[in-house]
Amino acid sequence: MINTTHTIALAGNPNTGKSTVFNALTGLDQHVGNWPGKTVEKKEGRWKYNGSEYRIIDLPGAYSLSSFSMEEIITRDFILEEKPDLVVVVVDAANLERNLYLAVQILEAEVNVILALNMSDIAAARGIDIDVSHLSEVLGVPVTPMAARKGQGLDDLKQVIADALNSTKNGGSHHQ
Repeated sequence: MINTTHTIALAGNPNTGKSTVFNALTGLDQHVGNWPGKTVEKKEGRWKYNGSEYRIIDLPGAYSLSSFSMEEIITRDFILEEKPDLVVVVVDAANLERNLYLAVQILEAEVNVILALNMSDIAAARGIDIDVSHLSEVLGVPVTPMAARKGQGLDDLKQVIADALNSTKNGGSHHQ
């Protein structure tokens, strides 16, 4: 029995593995079209987990929420106007500093956010050690490490998504 549908937006810089995360979550239950009136591709899929259904929108890769490119305008407008239940910001753990600019802008939009620290395996291979709990504490949002291409951390991501939505529904805060 499905008791509720949540809308989740996947946001991130280009080449962070966002589409790999999207494909892993939605499997074959996805639809590709274009954003209304735009030539930019829109990917939407569904995923069921623990009695809830999730509608997942794979936002175009963007470096910021500034309106310099069509991808940034679409990403910004969807987050600010559609107000998804959760924004999963997918960042490349091996290029964390560059990826945090967009993440911080999304956090400033005061939406419910979790950070998916993708490519953690590549970061580790390069000797980059990220203190996940400290990063979570500093940003004020859950952070979950993963390597989407290898399927590592996907179950953790699913649980963190479910927990983030349940805590919001039960009076938890969007952003600290």
